[in-house]
Amino acid sequence: MKDSIAEAAAALGSEPLTEENVARHIAPLFSRALDSQGIYLANHSLGRPLDQTALDVAEAVRLWETRLGDAWDDWLVEREAFRGRLARLINAPRPDCVVPKTSAGQGLRTVLNALPGRPRVIATRGEFDSVDIILKQYAARERIQLRWIEANENSYFDLEHLSSAAFAGADLVVVSHVMFVTGQVMRGLPELANACHANGARLLVDAYHSVGVFPVDAASMSADFLIGGSYKYLRGGPGAGYLYIAPQVLSSGLEPLDVGWFAKGDPFGFERPDINSWAAGGDAFLESTPPVLTYYQARAGQRFALGIGVERFRTYGLDRLGRLKQHLADQGVTASGGDSGHGAFLTVPHPEAGSICRELAERGVQADARGGLLRICPDCLTREEEMIRAAQAMGCLLRTS
Repeated sequence: MKDSIAEAAAALGSEPLTEENVARHIAPLFSRALDSQGIYLANHSLGRPLDQTALDVAEAVRLWETRLGDAWDDWLVEREAFRGRLARLINAPRPDCVVPKTSAGQGLRTVLNALPGRPRVIATRGEFDSVDIILKQYAARERIQLRWIEANENSYFDLEHLSSAAFAGADLVVVSHVMFVTGQVMRGLPELANACHANGARLLVDAYHSVGVFPVDAASMSADFLIGGSYKYLRGGPGAGYLYIAPQVLSSGLEPLDVGWFAKGDPFGFERPDINSWAAGGDAFLESTPPVLTYYQARAGQRFALGIGVERFRTYGLDRLGRLKQHLADQGVTASGGDSGHGAFLTVPHPEAGSICRELAERGVQADARGGLLRICPDCLTREEEMIRAAQAMGCLLRTS
């Protein structure tokens, strides 16, 4: 069967991405998503799917139709392939360190529920809503002791404050690799991990806005846990989340509370001992019957990221961001981002950012807003002329608002 993703990667060779070779080799992989009208600048929210994604999901359903219960053989092979591809994307030491979850939030709950006693948790005020609300609920139910680290006057965070808080006493420190509101890249995570470990704490990194944007190295980061998903830059849609657990944590004796029959060594053996016996390594953190379709749903996006190369996407992404930033400046609009200190999107401050976003949508430009910031994210498929038109629309709206 034709492998269009591999063919595109081979055709590109080692060339850097350009608008010309993207149009020739990459855009045809997205013919269905690109068939819609409008300018899509919300790639930081929901990544555009490849055409192959529908075929991959259909394969999973066809196995169900034709093999019924025996489809589990193939479905579980794909689960392991899903874990293996993610392990490569985050440089996990081994695939079983990656535990499939339906969301990053489920990964966080797995960690919180596994920690003994009433753990002391430190987190920033910049964490995504699902992380924020889970931590607040656990604190309200007195399941954790929670301390927040505030942003500075520019809404940016200082890792030194997290390190100092870890020195003062903590069991778990939670921080995003890239902040979802401002796009700030949190530099110095290995040093933060060292500070945590020196004081008996563990580090959990939310990598949702970094995996697929630039190379992520969970091992070098020394993170104990890493959570994320495929909804955004990995183009895998909702439900294909994951939890990374470092090998030293897996061998430390930490036991899961969130469990299910797939966490057993032989789930299809249906043995029922009075005392549970878990599978080895990260398999002990698997849960109940898994949503197997998500492994197929995420396959094309993972293969695309690995085949084309995240480093190459980052270089081209910075080019796109820089060009869009300049087009906005030409319209009198000042944007932040588009540099090594930020993730894959630009931000524009405005007290009515949500209203501006809705008006942009009426003009055929899709972005989004968080708080008082308009977030704008081109991707490799975004053409120069689309960025010019989007900047003109934004400039017109902001001048009259």
